[in-house]
Amino acid sequence: MGPDQGDAVQAAPDASAVVADHDSVRGSAGTRVDPAPARLSSRILGRVLAIDPGSKHVGLAISDPTGTLATPLPPLSAAPETTLVERLAAAAREQQAERLVVGLPRNLDGGLGAAGQAARALAQRLGKATRLPVEMVDERLSSVAAERTLIAGGVRRSRRKQLAHGVAAALILEAWLQSEAARRG
Repeated sequence: MGPDQGDAVQAAPDASAVVADHDSVRGSAGTRVDPAPARLSSRILGRVLAIDPGSKHVGLAISDPTGTLATPLPPLSAAPETTLVERLAAAAREQQAERLVVGLPRNLDGGLGAAGQAARALAQRLGKATRLPVEMVDERLSSVAAERTLIAGGVRRSRRKQLAHGVAAALILEAWLQSEAARRG
């Protein structure tokens, strides 16, 4: 894994977070929707919870145990921030997640702004709280792609706002599942 690859945060046995490299979005997460389901080898079983952090809402999506499907879940409120990690950890337990994937918002030039730094800090706190592996996925334009997906599906504007966060998380999860399938061959 090289320095040009995406970020991963993994919970260490002592629950301290360790940053590692992982190719999570070769291409562009969220800029296109690939209708073909990602398939992981039988070595990778277990549910993955994707988290799309936002200033008002946090989008969630869960994979099936085989890594074939990414299903949007109802979003969580980002407030109060003091209980967000606890609520996300509870969602991970409820969904029986074995791994977390957190969207990393980057600037179009690839740099990290305030939202990206906040997402990275959230991922590290989640790793410590859940003791689950946490990987970060470049999520540039995932919200735009989610909105376009919902419009193409004929979803009314009032309903799109409710669904967009989960769909964005599902797109992030699909990108991660596809990169894992390609990486594992």
